[in-house]
Amino acid sequence: MIGPLRRNEPRRDRLTLGLAGLALASAGTVVAGELVRLARRRSREAERQPEGVLDSAELAIAAAGGAAQDTVAVALEAYDAAPHHEAVLFNLLGGFLGAFGLVRVSTHGIRSGWWPFGNVRVGGRHIHHFVPGILLAFGSGAAALTTRSERLETALAFPFGAGIGLTFDEAALLLDLEDVYWTRKGLLSVQLSLGLAAILSSTILALRMLRRGERQVEAAGLIPSPSGPA
Repeated sequence: MIGPLRRNEPRRDRLTLGLAGLALASAGTVVAGELVRLARRRSREAERQPEGVLDSAELAIAAAGGAAQDTVAVALEAYDAAPHHEAVLFNLLGGFLGAFGLVRVSTHGIRSGWWPFGNVRVGGRHIHHFVPGILLAFGSGAAALTTRSERLETALAFPFGAGIGLTFDEAALLLDLEDVYWTRKGLLSVQLSLGLAAILSSTILALRMLRRGERQVEAAGLIPSPSGPA
């Protein structure tokens, strides 16, 4: 049995790295694309200035710095103007990634001895983080279902995503009913979490592209306006 298990290990590693790359690519495409677009705008604006004011290196640094500030401003404005479902998905992704990243760092720190807080124990029993994760997801999800406020629903998406992140991080433990967090079987939790992160990121990216396409087709008069004729 040892031989087949060892042969499967490289496949698991490749799958994990592939999912990590997909998640990072999906999550970073929108931000990187916006940075490049705004940096080009800054560069064109700087090129229109009198010659000799900035050399090429200074021009690139100024464009990059200005693009970063512009991206933050655009992101804040876009978040305020985003449709309800897109804001919910964004908060869900943010809570999920934040909780998943934090718990991975904290558990590694606890195991290495440098994290200031230890494992949570109640009555001598180790409380795994899927327990608060399930409670957080259930509680925020139930609250979102009972409210009629879109603003509150959007805010509750963040703790709901965090609860999912805490739970998915121990998916392998829940499936096997064994503490396999630091074993090869525990990679399943990472793979599931990275896969979900890629799906959420890709969904947000697809929605952004579709909304842009709708605006362009609507401006061309090929589809009716959502508000109806003026």
